[in-house]
Amino acid sequence: MPNLTSVHSWVAERKGQFRFAAQLNAGDHPEPGKALVEAAKGIEALGFDGVFLGDHPVWTPDVYLHLAAMAMVTERISLGPIVAAAAYRNPVVSARLVSDLDHLSNGRAVNGLGIGWNASEWEMGRNEFEMLGIPYPSTKVRQDQLEEYIAIMRGVWHAQPFSFAGEHFRIADAYVAPPVQRPEPPLLIAGGGKRTLGQAARFADMVNFGPGPAGGTAGPELAAERIALLREQCDAVGRDPDHILTSTFEHWLVVAPDQAALDRKIAKYFPNGVDGFWGSGLVAKTVDGAIDYYQGFIDAGIDYFVFQSLDIFDRETLELVKHEVEPALQRRNFRGEDRSR
Repeated sequence: MPNLTSVHSWVAERKGQFRFAAQLNAGDHPEPGKALVEAAKGIEALGFDGVFLGDHPVWTPDVYLHLAAMAMVTERISLGPIVAAAAYRNPVVSARLVSDLDHLSNGRAVNGLGIGWNASEWEMGRNEFEMLGIPYPSTKVRQDQLEEYIAIMRGVWHAQPFSFAGEHFRIADAYVAPPVQRPEPPLLIAGGGKRTLGQAARFADMVNFGPGPAGGTAGPELAAERIALLREQCDAVGRDPDHILTSTFEHWLVVAPDQAALDRKIAKYFPNGVDGFWGSGLVAKTVDGAIDYYQGFIDAGIDYFVFQSLDIFDRETLELVKHEVEPALQRRNFRGEDRSR
C-alpha cells in the first residue's frame, strides 16, 4: 500500500517539470487501432512524456489492448488510461490488466481510474452505460464503488490470498502477480468534486482535471479552485499535497505558428463553423497563445499537461507543443525568466 508520508518515484521525477503527454483518439480513422499504435511511436520519437487513452469500449478501441500494443513498440513513454471507468470491469480483472501492462512495458504503466460519466445527461448522442447494459447509479454510489475497487486492486497485488466483502464488490482468496513498479504503478484519479479530491488525497499519486464531464474545470481559475480544495483534503488526512502530481487536459488542442495558419486549420476541421461537443471543447492557439494559456495553469498550480488531438496525425501541433511551447514554459518557470512574451 502507498504510504501517505512518501512520494511515488514516478511523481517525484515529474513534479515541477511541466511535461506534456498526449491523449490519443483515432476518431473515424478506417484502421483506428493501427493508427493509435503508430501515433504512439511518433509521440515517443518526438520526446513526449507519455501516451494516454480514453476508456469508451463501445465506441473507441479497447484501452488496455491498445496500450499493451503500444508497450511492445515503445521503450520510454508512460502508458495508461485517462481514465478507466471502474463500472466497466471487475476490479480483479483490472488488477490483472494493469499488472500485465506494467510487465509488458517494463514498469511504465499508469493506473488511471474514475467513476465514469458517459450517460444520457451529456449531449454526445451516446449513452455508454446503457450500451454496455450496466446501471448508472448516483455519483455517490459510483464514488463508493471506486473506493472498494481501489482496495481490491491493491489487495490482490499485496496480499496472498486476498478476500473482500463490501457493499458493491465481494471476492474470495484472490491474488494477482504484482506489477513491476513498487509499491505499484502510480494511481491517477480524475475529477474535480470535493469527494473525488478527498479520495485523491487518500489514495492517488496524480489527479487530472478537464472541462465538461471530466471535472468541470475549463480554465486556470477553476483549476486553482480545485487545487485549493485538494490541499484542504490533504491537510485533513495528513498528506503532503506536493506528493500528488496535478494535471489537466483539453478535449481538443490545435496549435499553429500564427493566426492565419490557425484560421486555416480551424476551417479545415469545422467547415460549417465551430460547433458541437468537440467544438465547445476546442482550444485553438498560436504558439504564443498556447504558451500563455498553459502558463495560466502553471500559475494555478498545475504540474503536468495531457493534451488531446482528435487528428492524431496533426504533426504540426505535436511539433510546436514539444519544440516550442514546452521548452518556453520550462525556461520561464525553471529560471524565472520574463513572462511578458
